[in-house]
Formats: sequence, structure tokens, C-alpha cells
Amino acid sequence: MKAVIDRYGKAKEEQLSVNNATSELMFWQREAASLRQQLHNLQESHKQLMGEELSGLGARDLQSLENRLEMSLRNVRMRKDHLLKSEIEELHRKGSVIHQENLELCRRVNIMSQQKMELQRKLQASEGGVVADANTSFTTPYSFNIAQDADLTSNLERRHLHQKVVEHRETGAPELG
Repeated sequence: MKAVIDRYGKAKEEQLSVNNATSELMFWQREAASLRQQLHNLQESHKQLMGEELSGLGARDLQSLENRLEMSLRNVRMRKDHLLKSEIEELHRKGSVIHQENLELCRRVNIMSQQKMELQRKLQASEGGVVADANTSFTTPYSFNIAQDADLTSNLERRHLHQKVVEHRETGAPELG
């Protein structure tokens, strides 16, 4: 009796597995057919959005398509506007930083110009000559003054030559170039 019950159980399991395999196969076939249909619908929709294959559409369908395209275009424009505004804000921020750096550089140039003029006065005073009228000044577009001494070039050349002679005497090295 036990053998009969075991054979019955095995037969029932085989029947269920065959039924399960058949039902699973049918499920996947339906699923594949559904996915094929979705793919086909998406391809048609894409073609219509691209302006292709519009001949089968009626007035109502064309109006619906036009509304979808207008909404899409509106979203694209809003995103583009947002990106451009962000870029403009960033450029304004960078421009402000550059402007501040420019102001700082102008301030430094003015300080250097004043120091240069002071050094020129000291140099002229140490040489015993006062050449206040030989100085000419002009204004640059950045609103700082640069003084120009007519004798400055010759004074600087003399000092440079004197420095070379002193260095040559101290090091004993031959002068190159």
C-alpha cells in the first residue's frame, strides 16, 4: 500500500511540474507579447513626436500631439532659462571678484608709484641736484599717476654700471655679456 501511495505522490508531482512549466511558459509568452506591443507603441509615438507618420492621425490626435510638443518645449525652455540664469549669476560673481582684485592692484600700483617718486626724490637729493621741473607725469586709464624723470634712465644706467664694477671687484669673476 505504501508503494502505491508513493507512486501516486510522484505522479502528482510530475503532473504539477508539467502544469507549472506550461503555465510559466504561457506567462512569459504573454509578457513578451505585451513588451512587443509597448515597444511598437513607443516607436510610433517617437515617430509622431519627430513629425513622421502623421498621415493616420485625425484632427483630435494632431491637436493632442501639438499640445504634448508645446508642453515639452516649454519644459525645455524653462530648464534652459534656469541654466542660463545660473551661469549669468556665476559670471557676475566672478566679475565682482575680478573687479575687487583690479581695485587692489590699482591701489598697489599707486603705492608703488608713490614709493618710486619718493625714491627718485631721495636719489636726486643724495646726488645734490633737485630736478623738480624735469619730472613729467601722465595719467593712465586706471587713474593712477606714473612719474617719468628725464634723467632717471641715465641715473639708473650709472648705478647699474657701478654695481657691476663693484661685483666684479668683489668676486674677481670675468664680466660676461
